Amino acid sequence: MKKANPILKESILEVVNNQLKSGDPPETKLTFNRLIGEGISEKDAKIYIGQAVAVEIFNVMKHGETFNLVRYRNNLLRLPDEILD
Repeated sequence: MKKANPILKESILEVVNNQLKSGDPPETKLTFNRLIGEGISEKDAKIYIGQAVAVEIFNVMKHGETFNLVRYRNNLLRLPDEILD
């Protein structure tokens, strides 16, 4: 298995932190709080949310799509289960 790119990981976590600070979209903070409530550490909760961010980045870059808020919200709801979309 390839090791994660530390610069990419840092960039994705920056997106997560910005969403948490701004409250936009509100589902990010709701998901963060839910994951914390389920006993997941703050660090790991941010990594889980980062997976949903990464899906959106992938689809924008690979398929030329625009950010899909509905898919993003649905993926947040799936956490901490694996995201397949």
